[in-house]
Amino acid sequence: MLTFLGFAMIATFLVLIMMKKMSPIAALVLIPALFCVFAGKGAHLGDYVIEGVGKLAPTAAMLMFAIVYFGVMIDVGLFDPIVRGILRFCKADPMRVVVGTAVLAAIVSLDGDGSTTFMITVSAMYPLYKRLGLSLVVMTGVAATANGVMNTLPWGGPTARAATALKLDAADIFVPMIPALAVGLLFVFVLAYVLGVKERRRVGTLVLPGQAGPEAAETELVPAGPGTAAAAATDVAVTSTSANGSAGSTASAGSAGSAGSVASVGSAGSAGSTASAGPTASPAGPAASAPRGNGSAPAPEDGFQGLDPDRPTLRPRLYWFNAGLTVALLTAMIMELLPIPVLFLLGAALALTVNFPHMPDQKARIAAHADNVLNVAGMVFAAAVFTGVLTGTGMVKHMADWLVGAIPEGMGPHMALVTGLLSLPLTYFMSNDGFYFGVLPVLAEAGAAHGVSPLEIARASLVGQALHMSSPLVPAVYVLVGMAKVEFGDHTRFTVKWAALTSLVVLAAGMLFGII
Repeated sequence: MLTFLGFAMIATFLVLIMMKKMSPIAALVLIPALFCVFAGKGAHLGDYVIEGVGKLAPTAAMLMFAIVYFGVMIDVGLFDPIVRGILRFCKADPMRVVVGTAVLAAIVSLDGDGSTTFMITVSAMYPLYKRLGLSLVVMTGVAATANGVMNTLPWGGPTARAATALKLDAADIFVPMIPALAVGLLFVFVLAYVLGVKERRRVGTLVLPGQAGPEAAETELVPAGPGTAAAAATDVAVTSTSANGSAGSTASAGSAGSAGSVASVGSAGSAGSTASAGPTASPAGPAASAPRGNGSAPAPEDGFQGLDPDRPTLRPRLYWFNAGLTVALLTAMIMELLPIPVLFLLGAALALTVNFPHMPDQKARIAAHADNVLNVAGMVFAAAVFTGVLTGTGMVKHMADWLVGAIPEGMGPHMALVTGLLSLPLTYFMSNDGFYFGVLPVLAEAGAAHGVSPLEIARASLVGQALHMSSPLVPAVYVLVGMAKVEFGDHTRFTVKWAALTSLVVLAAGMLFGII
């Protein structure tokens, strides 16, 4: 009976979440409460919840203050020089642009929020991709895969969920996984290099305004890639202009006003039009065509600029203090000098006090990140009901017993490998909440019956995150494809194979290093 109720509770939770009939927080609270009553143990619901909340409080604190800390670091401009440096490195070489996309997405992913990562990455890189005629699905695919690997950071969500569901310490799960995740991230950079070389062969290396002398007069063929918003694939001939500023040959396209036509080098960069002009037509460079969403603004001295250089929250005089604080915080976390929640609590308090000494400014920064903080912390505490009922009623034990009986005897000692392989499809077709709070405890119990440590199960459960970040159940992916003007179907067809391969590389590295 409890076995049936346990699977029915998980199935009900997953269906309602995937059909968007209930919010994760509401489903995590109401569904287990209802099934606790069905199991005849409604009188103990309060005990289950209080016990769960007490165990989850450190995880909730870590997530809350990590979001505040990295949100403040973005506000004060800690990542601005990195963005500018990557854009200068990219120049007009497609290979460098794609590799720069992976590097930028990985660095910005340190804040643990996928939406923020995609907003900054797309705002910075979109003008380059549009101006050079590169495939935008390459940008979205590389950014999503890099963010998926970095999403395993303790404050990113999955690690915290795994720790919450199995009542483990997040540092014990994450720190040993660092070598395997580093291999996965290196694979993403290699993948970006290979894709960039393919784009270079398809497009060629172009010359942007201000990067060529007056004698430049090279013509390249720039086909509009599959990731552009063009109604049909078109070829755009790009011709650099002569020294006197006279317009070069006009770019040809299927129609002069087609949405996806690419402006020729030196044009004003207006999306949806075909134009050519001398270099003086657009002193701000390609960034002039970028939407101002997330504070993007042109910067004449750099050619491209992804973050507003004049936002009032910048603290340039405190840059090295903020950089040193961040390095010290991450170092202390890896060395486990203090519990991670304590480190981020101290770091967030210090960052707010030093960068925004006036109380109204501190309140404004906290309010700016309150939505993310409330959603994440609320999810963690709501999960106390789900995991508390699942464990307290004995459902998870009965389900694990049934699962152990269904797994071939020869596979029992390899439950960590089984968990890693299952994490790919399960985290893609269901939310992280559903997998980590509904499925992982069952896999952990099944592994424990064969002597497999819950820590190994938890680490193995993280390998599917590279694929998960392109799941239709991840809200951040809609921010990514929306800002990049890419169809979700196009993004999925391009990304899934590479993301799945990245996950398998992480799993193989984890097994090779003896981590999983």
